[in-house]
Amino acid sequence: MEANVVSSSSSTFANRSLLLAVCGARINISQKDANPHHHRHSFPVRKPPGCPRVLWKLKAHSVNVGNLAVPLQCAAFGSKRRTKFYKTIRHAGETLLSSSILQTSWGLKRIHVWYVPSPFSFGNLVGVHAKIQTLISQKMEFKHNICIFFTRVVIVAMLVISLTVTINKSPAWALTEENLLFLEAWRTVDRAYVDKSFNGQSWFRYRENALRNEPMNTREETYRAIKKMLSTLDDPFTRFLEPEKFKSLRSGTQGALTGVGLSIGYPLVLNGSPTGLVVVSSAPGGPADKAGIASGDIILAIDDESTEDMDIYDAAERLQGTEGSSVKLVIHSGPEIKDVVLRREKVTFNPVKTRLCEITRSGAEKSRVGYIKLTSFNQNASGAVKDAIETLRSNGVKAFVLDLRNNSGGLFPEGIEIAKIWLDKGVIVYICDNRGVRDIYEADGSSTVAASEPLTVLVNKGTASASEILAGALKDNRRAVLYGEPTFGKGKIQSVFELSDGSGLAVTVARYETPAHTNIDKVGIKPDHPLPTPFPTDEEEFCSCLKDPSSPCNLSSSQLFSR
Repeated sequence: MEANVVSSSSSTFANRSLLLAVCGARINISQKDANPHHHRHSFPVRKPPGCPRVLWKLKAHSVNVGNLAVPLQCAAFGSKRRTKFYKTIRHAGETLLSSSILQTSWGLKRIHVWYVPSPFSFGNLVGVHAKIQTLISQKMEFKHNICIFFTRVVIVAMLVISLTVTINKSPAWALTEENLLFLEAWRTVDRAYVDKSFNGQSWFRYRENALRNEPMNTREETYRAIKKMLSTLDDPFTRFLEPEKFKSLRSGTQGALTGVGLSIGYPLVLNGSPTGLVVVSSAPGGPADKAGIASGDIILAIDDESTEDMDIYDAAERLQGTEGSSVKLVIHSGPEIKDVVLRREKVTFNPVKTRLCEITRSGAEKSRVGYIKLTSFNQNASGAVKDAIETLRSNGVKAFVLDLRNNSGGLFPEGIEIAKIWLDKGVIVYICDNRGVRDIYEADGSSTVAASEPLTVLVNKGTASASEILAGALKDNRRAVLYGEPTFGKGKIQSVFELSDGSGLAVTVARYETPAHTNIDKVGIKPDHPLPTPFPTDEEEFCSCLKDPSSPCNLSSSQLFSR
């Protein structure tokens, strides 16, 4: 006997749709009646067209239906083959071959199969096939409609997002050449600046607001917009340089520039009040040297502009200029205040001055101390220090004094190289950013020139930047004794970037820590001992302080090199 499909409904699955789908297989039924004889009925159930194939199997389970013990074939299983359900047949007279399939939106999950062999009439079940086909068609149409609906939703969402991004990225105006220069400066700071919070502001929002609101019709207006942008960082060392100033800065670090031959330091404080900028040194044979301006003199004004609150970089830019042009200075030299007009020339700086100081000890014994004054860290600095050490050593010097007072720094690599001259091993400096240590500079002995002779370093509040790196390395590695006063506290490192029109940016790219992991920014390096007051700043008077025991600035050689 053959049958197509038979279906039924059941409340077992909490009002879920139930669907029979019995596909081609051969059913073997065992029947047991009151007499203990066993009978087996075998017949095929073929898969009708359009009926999905379903995994199913039969298990023997007996229930009493009326007075007849009927072997009921029942199985319930799904994709995980875990849970089983059973259904009790209520009427012994009904002819039933049914499978109940739990139908969800995700496919067939559960299958139930029951079989009652009497009276083996399936004719009344054939008409159910059309209903089953209708259910299957409705199900497939529902799935198709759901797929179309969700596809349309996704497409609309993607179009909305794409349109939003396009609108946001599309500029509301055409960028001019001046706008592009401003953006070049903005990107340079964005990539290189050490503080990625940009002093607690949204750097991207500032860019958008500046492009909308800041006038940039001329190059001068663009420069003002860039300077205004940098001022929001509240970092005096991150600054804009016009093309002429950028060129002068580069020439200055190379050891030659057009100016008056002065190296200046940070403001001094005399009697509790700042009075101007100190002259660190005058280049021998330069305009300032010829006019009698000496180390320790105070510059009170430059071209009638007071220097009392003038930034050192601004002062340096005012002193430089076109070769042959003039600059007027007001100089406080000792008790005298005088006006001096200097004509700018091309000046080559030697950053090192030396002096051999001969000190008489008890009896006739004499000791020789080599004094080295380093005024800046230009490209000539490390070579000049090496030459000075060799020259002094050839004259019998057994100990050295390195004077870094009023040395405001210069090229960072030169500071590292000079530290290697005095150290045979050890950390020189840690370079850090907002995420912590990113680089370490160390001495390995390959560049060592003087690692064993006693060494004293002189520092003051004019000792800054690369000078502080050198002083900190020598102190923390216990290579030198520091005398003087706390240093300036410039614990940040700048790099210089050239823009497309020849102007430039000096940008703070990192901060540094000494070998002892001391962050000296705005704090400085504390020396081991103070210097006697007053203490001379030039090499001639320094030697006289060591020689004359009665001098108020006297330091014996034993004191000078003692911790």
